[in-house]
Amino acid sequence: MLIRVVYKNGKFDMVKPFILDGLISSGKLKNFFRSGGWSIVGVHSMRGTGGVYEGPERRKTFEYANVS
Repeated sequence: MLIRVVYKNGKFDMVKPFILDGLISSGKLKNFFRSGGWSIVGVHSMRGTGGVYEGPERRKTFEYANVS
């Protein structure tokens, strides 16, 4: 899957998701497209910049068996 992006110089591009974080943090992007439409960098919420989650832990935990 590729993500549509617009660089600050106005150039459009398609990038892989794992590259998006680096482009956002480098300040090179103006916009990128997500399911809800275009996101404006610096205005809309970005990946990993959410608040602290205070709900119950829902991820599966893994317990190692005590092997002697």
